[in-house]
Amino acid sequence: MKKILPYLIVALFILPVSVNAQFESVRDSVVQLYGVVMTADSLKGIPAVSILVKGQNRGTMSNGEGVFSIVVLKGDEVEFSHVSYKTKNVSIPRDLNGNQHGIVQLMVADTVYLPVTIIRPRPTPQQFERDFVKTKVPDDNIEIARQNTDAAKRRALMSSTSADGQEATNLQFRNMANKATYYGQMPPQNIFNPAAWSEFIQSWKRGDFKRK
Repeated sequence: MKKILPYLIVALFILPVSVNAQFESVRDSVVQLYGVVMTADSLKGIPAVSILVKGQNRGTMSNGEGVFSIVVLKGDEVEFSHVSYKTKNVSIPRDLNGNQHGIVQLMVADTVYLPVTIIRPRPTPQQFERDFVKTKVPDDNIEIARQNTDAAKRRALMSSTSADGQEATNLQFRNMANKATYYGQMPPQNIFNPAAWSEFIQSWKRGDFKRK
């Protein structure tokens, strides 16, 4: 313990000096970056310009007159971006004297050229009327629902849709019940039944017996 005590005393004197030196180094590297963002052609302030420190989640935006202020470190790269202007990057010098740095950042408008679109009128009013009438309008939900509930479509679906297990079971049970009802006797014939003839005629008119 006596051998370690001198080293502890020396460390207690050196540690505050080292921490203070590191604090002074960090404080010297902090820079208050401020300025104004303006158009390059008319020197007008640009509002809502995004100012971001690249590689870090820190940034700010210019106010209505294009003025901004942000804390950065020496050696950082700051990006100025706007939807209507070309992006600009500014590097903070590592050998900058002092802890404040003011700039006037000029930005050039970013012009986007779209493909050429030529609009021509119809040659004659008659052709416009013809094309307008023949234009197919897609069915809306009400028209689709009306078509799905149409009687002819429902009959076609009934004739083409196969029965499920429950329907097939019920049909089999009904056939078995009919056979059991007339067991040992002649089942009735519908050839003289007016209601059966009426249903047959209606089915014939609807086309139920046509080949699908």
